[in-house]
Amino acid sequence: MKKAYQITAVGRAELEAELAELKSRRGDIADKIAEARDYGDLSENAEYDSAREEQGLVETRIAEIEDILMNAEEIKAKKSSKVQLGSTVEVKNGKTVTYHIVGPVEADPLSGKISNESPLGVALLDKAVGDKATITTPKGDTTYTIVSIS
Repeated sequence: MKKAYQITAVGRAELEAELAELKSRRGDIADKIAEARDYGDLSENAEYDSAREEQGLVETRIAEIEDILMNAEEIKAKKSSKVQLGSTVEVKNGKTVTYHIVGPVEADPLSGKISNESPLGVALLDKAVGDKATITTPKGDTTYTIVSIS
């Protein structure tokens, strides 16, 4: 059974753009491999090894993105009084921070996108404004108060 990936419309667009960019690099990589072959003995040819490794990484990522896009379920954020997948949540823990709850494929904590499967994402799901969400960290328990949901 194939895994269904949950992504937003923005996440789909970002993956499609990355896929197009990776596919456009195929020609350049093929040229690098051909050029490196012309240097002679392939067993001691660092340029050839490097180009083949780059090709492998690019092809693996292309296959991964194509699989995600083929099995993607788009997250449609609905207005709700509770935190759910697709919600944007403002929480307070000393300072106020805004998080967008997304699927694991799109998660990027540094840009405020947290996975619904992360400890904080799990703690926030189904909470309402004013509720507290507590997660256990290596430094101890951390409690967040939900300020707003959109």
